[in-house]
Amino acid sequence: MNSNFTLHNNHSILKIGSTRRTLTLMIVFATLFFSCSKDILKSYERRIIGQWHVRDVKRIGIGGSTDYLPFRDGTFVFNQDGTLSYRNAANQQFQGTWEITRRTINDQVTQSLQVTAIDFANERVLSEYYDDINFRSTDHFVGNTIENFRTYVTHFRR
Repeated sequence: MNSNFTLHNNHSILKIGSTRRTLTLMIVFATLFFSCSKDILKSYERRIIGQWHVRDVKRIGIGGSTDYLPFRDGTFVFNQDGTLSYRNAANQQFQGTWEITRRTINDQVTQSLQVTAIDFANERVLSEYYDDINFRSTDHFVGNTIENFRTYVTHFRR
């Protein structure tokens, strides 16, 4: 009878220990979830809203130069209604539009970004199609422009 009682106590101890571990894990995950940014739950169309600075543009692959890209520097303000303003390093002001398109290729979902900006004072139009955009964090996203044997990688930061 005493061995049954001990076995029952050991089972209860194991069950209490398992419950404590489960409870501890739940508290850790809840803390991580509620302390982290909820941007990951937002659509790309909502995450892009606001001011973004072009911080870096790199070329990967053979040939080409970043000198001919329309947006190598400057600041964008993406508005919720699909309009934007852009100011380049020469302090020229542009107005335009943006659109994010979701595509599925070979079971892989990608988001692309079309940006068109016009300097009405100088009658100048800039346009870029980022084949793939990816948010790295709340304050950082990357746009890739694929052209023949090279890819231009543009880093945008808040």
